[in-house]
Amino acid sequence: MSIITKLFGNYSAKEIKRILPIQKRVLELESKYQGMSDSDLREQTDILKDRLGMGESLDTILPDAFAVCREASWRVLSMKHFPVQILGGIILHQGRIAEMRTGEGKTLVATLPAYLNALTGKGVHIVTVNDYLARRDSEWMGKVYRFLGLTVGLIVHGMDNEEKKEAYNADITYATNNELGFD
Repeated sequence: MSIITKLFGNYSAKEIKRILPIQKRVLELESKYQGMSDSDLREQTDILKDRLGMGESLDTILPDAFAVCREASWRVLSMKHFPVQILGGIILHQGRIAEMRTGEGKTLVATLPAYLNALTGKGVHIVTVNDYLARRDSEWMGKVYRFLGLTVGLIVHGMDNEEKKEAYNADITYATNNELGFD
């Protein structure tokens, strides 16, 4: 360990420590959303959009949005984000890179910031490396988004311009890096 690290600490550890309170707030909201009916949980999408429309920021509504998405994921997919996956979602929302190994749940992690940012109505693009992953993820994770009242698009090789236009107009669009590059 270098003298600099001893004196100032590890940058990543400091950043994690800084966002742990946000993660804690998401976890504290679990019982609130567990107790809601499916229709009440779906209604949260409109409530969160209204909060944004009244001037709240994405960072302000993040704990509620993540908790809503987490509960919807549990109901629809029987998959609940682990605390470390919530941290990953916060990091992605902040525009940073969250390194995760194969099997640690990157696909599920991405639902949190995707749902949050889709609430703005500006559209979210999730980029994959091949058509198989784009198709798989749009269908699999798309169940969560659709449950919450959002639309899901898919851009893969061989689509015509009208199909692509419709997919790009969705709340959340899955696409391959190649297709985005050419479009």
